[in-house]
Amino acid sequence: MNEFLQGSTTFLKVIILLIGIAVFALCIFWLPEIAIKDAKVHPDTAYFLIPFLVCAYGFCITFSVALYQAFKLLTYIERNNAFSELSLKSLSVIKKCAFTVILLILLGIVSLKVLAKATGDDAAGPTSLSLIGILATSIIAGIMDVLQKPLKNFLDKKQL
Repeated sequence: MNEFLQGSTTFLKVIILLIGIAVFALCIFWLPEIAIKDAKVHPDTAYFLIPFLVCAYGFCITFSVALYQAFKLLTYIERNNAFSELSLKSLSVIKKCAFTVILLILLGIVSLKVLAKATGDDAAGPTSLSLIGILATSIIAGIMDVLQKPLKNFLDKKQL
């Protein structure tokens, strides 16, 4: 493998590792602290935090699985195994994770709408940010599908 490809995949692996550390820190330190502070400030609607935390932790777990699969995919590329069943499986898992993230964001939007209705607050800002997240995740799912199809065709022709 040439040095440029080795350097590129190593750089991407480091970025994935740093993102994974940030997600882990978010789950362990930031989310519980925010939930506790919000429950203290708004004790009458503290029970609404449970759906948000479920969605947030589900998102973090799913995102971490997708990061791990991307890391594995880069490892396959480094080992000149990019056109393999393992790569196809990693792309498939990443695509499924993207759809799961979309579902969790939608559940978060529904929870937010219910909370906004109960408190009389306006949920337009968080809802629009959530929709942007859905758009970005849909793009990732589309890219995974585009990469998956030619790889599957290549593997099917190779097996014949």
